[in-house]
Amino acid sequence: MFDAPAPETADRMLAAQRHAADQFGLRATGRRVWGYRGRTLSAAAGPHWLRVVCAEAGTEGGKLWNGPSTSRALPVSVPRPDLFGIRDWTTDAYMYRAELYAYTPDPIVSPRPILNEDPGLPETWWKEMTAALDALADVPPPTDREAVREEYLRRVIPEFTGHQVEEITWTTAHGDLHWANITRTPHILDWEGWGRAPYGYDAATLYLYALLSPETATRVRTELAPVLDRTEARTALLTVCAQILQARDRVDFYAELADPVHNYLAHL
Repeated sequence: MFDAPAPETADRMLAAQRHAADQFGLRATGRRVWGYRGRTLSAAAGPHWLRVVCAEAGTEGGKLWNGPSTSRALPVSVPRPDLFGIRDWTTDAYMYRAELYAYTPDPIVSPRPILNEDPGLPETWWKEMTAALDALADVPPPTDREAVREEYLRRVIPEFTGHQVEEITWTTAHGDLHWANITRTPHILDWEGWGRAPYGYDAATLYLYALLSPETATRVRTELAPVLDRTEARTALLTVCAQILQARDRVDFYAELADPVHNYLAHL
């Protein structure tokens, strides 16, 4: 989803990928999928999907590191690829983790987190996605994992939207449910950041990341109306708006969403 990192980082991660593949008796031959600044590297490896994540030695652990493994405790009614195995190893400067998943050949909905045109998703997709979000929201919010910190949202919402935050209803969320993290099955990918978030956070992300595709945005708003129309979802909608506006100068697709988000806030 991101561009390849600097050559030094790319070479180091490719070596780590080869080591990881050897650990599982596989070869990574699929298209390379880079994470932000080369922190992760993923690719198909035979009948599986191999993901390698790195951190500077001594800084591993925590929410992002353990997200995929801890997400295994979530209900099976939340569709995601099976995680078959994990391997950890350390070099002088870095800690690595390799995760081996069931390969999901079903294409992702979009190559980018946002939509610029309607993807033409079938009726069954909307029903299954709604059921998945309902099942996830039924999970009691974890006390040890935060997808969105309260201190953060209380600071950025007034700063970037001009609105105030009142009482917050918390729920369990994927935390990064954009259109490049969902397949057409649908399976939900990339569980690094799951945890506690304001009620409706995943639905708000899908809606606001679809604003450049009005047909899809309208469909999201219709299908997820039982969530998005509740008063409790207002904080989630404001949080995602604030995140987009905060990062508009650093992330290209957020810059594209800035004007539609401002228009949305003007009518909120």
